[in-house]
Amino acid sequence: MVSAYDIVDKAAKTGKVDKGVNEVTKAIERGVAKLVIVATDVDPKELTQHLPILAKEKGIKFVEVDSKEKLGISVGINRPTAAVAILEAGEAKLDSLK
Repeated sequence: MVSAYDIVDKAAKTGKVDKGVNEVTKAIERGVAKLVIVATDVDPKELTQHLPILAKEKGIKFVEVDSKEKLGISVGINRPTAAVAILEAGEAKLDSLK
């Protein structure tokens, strides 16, 4: 079983990703996101609560992970990030997620 963190890591290295709530929101609205990953430990929750709704409206796969710190590391930055959108998977296998 491949974790969402592994997929983000591989996509960040070999494909194209957007990070941060604003960038991810724009990627969803434009319909260019293939997969949206959101950390559940974001506070306040209002920062990210619109993302699953938008993703569902656009038919984009949505996954939650437990840690914004781990999400930031997996996308290749030294800061926590609340959300990541994979635009181009590169070598990442998006369908290997449950």
